[in-house]
Amino acid sequence: MTESPSRPRLHDVAVVAIGRNEGERLRRCLESVIGRVALVVYVDSGSTDGSVAMSKSLGAELVALDMSTPFTAARARNAGAVLALKLKPELEFLQFVDGDCEVDAGWLDTARDFLRGHPTVAAVFGRRRERYPDRSVFNRLCDMEWNVPPGEVRACGGDVMMRTEALRRAGGYREDLIAGEEPELCIRIRAHGGTIRCLDAPMTLHDAAILRWGQWWMRTKRTGYAFAECSHLFGAPPERHWVRESRRSRLWGMALPALIAVLSLAVSPWFLLLAGLYPLQMLRLYFRQRGAPRERALKSVFTTLGYFPEAAGHLRYWRQRLMARRSALIEYK
Repeated sequence: MTESPSRPRLHDVAVVAIGRNEGERLRRCLESVIGRVALVVYVDSGSTDGSVAMSKSLGAELVALDMSTPFTAARARNAGAVLALKLKPELEFLQFVDGDCEVDAGWLDTARDFLRGHPTVAAVFGRRRERYPDRSVFNRLCDMEWNVPPGEVRACGGDVMMRTEALRRAGGYREDLIAGEEPELCIRIRAHGGTIRCLDAPMTLHDAAILRWGQWWMRTKRTGYAFAECSHLFGAPPERHWVRESRRSRLWGMALPALIAVLSLAVSPWFLLLAGLYPLQMLRLYFRQRGAPRERALKSVFTTLGYFPEAAGHLRYWRQRLMARRSALIEYK
């Protein structure tokens, strides 16, 4: 992350940071933007680690979400945007950032200037990097995941600068989604004529802190839950949102294992050889990808292994739906 030189305050930009028990990660996040924009809003989702007091001491405006209502990142972002625009109605741009991310010193100017020069673009994001990619294979996978080619894209992630007018027109984030709220919002932004761009510029330094297999499993399970929910809600043409991803998870994570188990038990143990389709799938994915051999290998192996927690996320979504219950957050930290 580059050192922050003395820069003029951006009076048409506010930052909305969201978090829960992020500790020093939140301090780095807030210190990277305090004094750089019109105001910084921190939205806390029930932290017990002193994040609320720390954010106040650093000069951020605070929103402490009501704990009687289920927390979601979408709800937090909307609450932050509402307060920012209440305090500064003239704001043109909102930079959303997760509390475990530090904003690059040059990003706010780069994003704001790009949006000013491209009136049809509603939202921009840049390169999110992992702070400690070598601490675990899971952190390395996150760093690879964030590496989106620059240009026009269909969706953004949690770190993004948006036009306030585009956010208003789209109606904000959908608060009942526990994951996948950013791509869903982008569907509505594009429906109103806006576009989303990825810029070839450093944006944030992220601290995933995924050091254990169980954390990776829960994070991937949350992804599967989002695939299931969003494909059910928004899978109709023309978007077909996450339909392909959902089918892939169900095929490799549920249908094929069930078929192998039934055939090997009911017909012949020789059908266990069908499990060899999984290493073949890894090879297929390896040769379809670009990049260094080590990165291609990691991605192909963990994409294939990820079908199983994704399938578990699907099962959780449909169980909750059948029981007419709202799912709680699926957390991995």
